[in-house]
Parts: sequence; structure tokens; C-alpha cells
Amino acid sequence: WIGSHDLDPRKPIASDAKPIEIDVVSLDWKWLFLYRAEGVATVNKLVVPAGTPIHFRLTSASVMNSFFVPQLGSQIYTMAGMTTQLHLQADRPGTYPGLSAQFSGEGFSDMRFDVVALPADAFAAWVAEARKAKDALDAPGYAALAKPGTVSATTFKSVAPHLFETVAMGRH
Repeated sequence: WIGSHDLDPRKPIASDAKPIEIDVVSLDWKWLFLYRAEGVATVNKLVVPAGTPIHFRLTSASVMNSFFVPQLGSQIYTMAGMTTQLHLQADRPGTYPGLSAQFSGEGFSDMRFDVVALPADAFAAWVAEARKAKDALDAPGYAALAKPGTVSATTFKSVAPHLFETVAMGRH
């Protein structure tokens, strides 16, 4: 019983480092990652600083899905109209495969992403480079992204305000 509570996905990871805050939206059939403080977004690629706790808020823009990075820890479901939380940490730099562990339609088997854990200085350089990306994730861009289908990894230089909350409340 005590061990189960120690592994609660909503329980923050003990650390002296401030967690990075990332919002996750499962779409048909891709993953959208919104970096709250950094103001950038990615699809099907999650870049994080190694050795830093990650606090995820998660939701779904359509059907129930399952966010899972086996090498980093727990899987957790995403559901439309609801948000949940998960805390993970990549202790060392590296690339860790992530996937959907929930059948959600014809494209679900391609619903994979890489978690790329970088040293802190390389992560800061990645954020600076991401802010120079070609496209912003505005309302029309999100509407196009939300259509069913698979896409390759993409980076957006900025994100429409309150996009996660809009999706979570079903107002997209």
C-alpha cells in the first residue's frame, strides 16, 4: 500500500531542480506537446532537460488514449474533457521511445514519439532554436493539426494563448 502511493503518477518527484511544465494533447494519431514557460510546441517529439523533473498536464482532443514512455515510468490515460497529471524524469541524456498504449483507430500504431533528454545547456539552445521555427501554432494551425492523420515531428515557434485549456474544455 505504501509503495503504491509512492508511485502515484500525480506525486511530484523530489528534486532541488524546478520541474519543467509541459502540456500534452493526444490527437488522432499524434501527440502535441506544449511547453508552458518556453512558449513553444512540438508534435511527436518531446525534448526535455535531463535530470530535471517533468510535470505533465494531459488531455485528449478526441478519444481516450494512453501516454507511455516505458523507460521513464508510468503510463497514464488521456480523456477528452478531462485533465490528468504525470511526473517523470529522464535521469541521463538519451533518446527514449514513447507511444500510445491504447488502440484508438487506424493510425494508432504510428502514434509514437521520441523523448530526447539533453543536458541543461543543450536544452536551452534547443528552446532558442525552437523559437526560430517557421510556424506558430495558432487557432487555424491547431484546427489543421487536429484532423485525423499522422504527421512527422514538427516544432512551432509559439502557441496560441490558453490552447491547452481550450482543448481540455472541448472548445477547440
